[in-house]
Amino acid sequence: MPDVRLGTGPGRWILLATVLGSSVAMLDSTVVNVALPRLARDLDADMAGLQWTVNAYTLTLAGFILLGGSLGDRYGRRRIFLVGVVWFAVASVLCGLALNIEMLIVSRALQGVGGALLTPGSLAIIQASFAADDRPRAVGAWSGLGGVAGAIGPFAGGWLVEAAGWRWVFLLNVPLTAVVVLVAVRHVPESVDPEARGRFDVLGAALAALALAGTTYALTEAPGGNASPVVIAATAGAGAAAAVAFVLVEKIRGKGGRRGAKAAGRAGREAPRPMLPLDVFASRQFTAINVVTFIMYGGMGVMFFLFVLNLQVVGGFSPIAAGTALLPVTVLMLLLSARAGALAQKIGPRIPMTAGLVVAAVGMLLVGRIDADSSYVRDVLPAVIVFGLGLAAVVAPLTATVLATADVNHAGVASGVNNAVARAAGLLTVAAIPPLAGLTGDAYDDPAAFSDGFRIAMVVCAAMLAAGAVLSFLTVDDDALRAPSGEAVEPECRSHCGVGAPQLQPEPEPAPAKAAGGPPP
Repeated sequence: MPDVRLGTGPGRWILLATVLGSSVAMLDSTVVNVALPRLARDLDADMAGLQWTVNAYTLTLAGFILLGGSLGDRYGRRRIFLVGVVWFAVASVLCGLALNIEMLIVSRALQGVGGALLTPGSLAIIQASFAADDRPRAVGAWSGLGGVAGAIGPFAGGWLVEAAGWRWVFLLNVPLTAVVVLVAVRHVPESVDPEARGRFDVLGAALAALALAGTTYALTEAPGGNASPVVIAATAGAGAAAAVAFVLVEKIRGKGGRRGAKAAGRAGREAPRPMLPLDVFASRQFTAINVVTFIMYGGMGVMFFLFVLNLQVVGGFSPIAAGTALLPVTVLMLLLSARAGALAQKIGPRIPMTAGLVVAAVGMLLVGRIDADSSYVRDVLPAVIVFGLGLAAVVAPLTATVLATADVNHAGVASGVNNAVARAAGLLTVAAIPPLAGLTGDAYDDPAAFSDGFRIAMVVCAAMLAAGAVLSFLTVDDDALRAPSGEAVEPECRSHCGVGAPQLQPEPEPAPAKAAGGPPP
């Protein structure tokens, strides 16, 4: 049983290792967006190349994040976390040494594999290591300190791009990951899921990655005419077929788990268990929250990808100015998200989530009005403040509800599911929406064309968040954050949630509760 206390030396070391590990991945996502215009010029990349620079990382991260959670549950969360950190560092070096856009894209894909191993492990280590009554405050502290990294990231990225060049955006990861390894090896305890047995589901992992890869390729390349219709149709069909096969394989392995295990035992071998146990979606709340997560993070993924580009291409902002333009969002998250979480625990998550998504949608519409004549104080600042207020209201209740439905023994899988949903949403929307809005080819060299496409994309993203608000109002249960006794769980967190990249850090969880009706980065 977990028994580490937050206020002790061991607790502080665990928190430091997990915060640093997750912050490396978050910082990388933040600063890469700032560096896109400069690396595009240096490597002679077009708009599709920029999309793939972002999406190659997100593709492998989303495709293998369930693998990371499942491997951690089975073979040791600390062990897999460390493998991910080292892998991430090596891939970062390859990114920094890239000779052309193709090499950078491949290196970014490798970087995403490392992120998939370390991202679910950081939160799973906290949930598995700390005593139950300290776990909410530990997750809150992890979130708050991650928010500090989110605040530093855009400024650091802009400064690095201007002072040292875009390659140092990646090379900076090496010393940071070295510190993570030293702390984790000495101070983080190992933990596993005692129920995780059997051979790993290699087929399921491969099918998930193929489904995302085929779909992403088709969505990215089709609008720009960079590939023949036959190739586009073939990859789209292969992606859809792989997705269907993935669900069928996981369903069969889930239903036949006990029978397969017994038969395999008689044969002297272990049966593979599903990488994604589909019964995790038996909880109506877990399923509903993940659908809302997909819609929200899909819209946010496009905004974070295009916003910094628009400020530099259309508004004429420097990299450091563009990189820090979203800083008010992080500040608002740090100041307000704990209060939003506390409010959700008192009145239920439905109203905060609904209202937050509506306000964030309005903020996106305001962001879409930013053009060549816009000033930071008059146009950019009010837009990002409205957007930040909306996120501060929705992220904490959303994440708390996801965590409240997760079984501690399956922390890696549950965290992986929600992370995979968020990452896949950003992956698919970044692939599809910019080209459909007219942002193809060398659009980033044409301020007028980029401005028009950016405005269309923001309207589409605002509509997505509005749809998420309607879905939240209709499906989210206000009892989702209540303990089995029926008493509301009192929030104990003194920290906050931060945003600095498409993937937001979670807010403090209530004590593990049995979800109404039925189980994360």
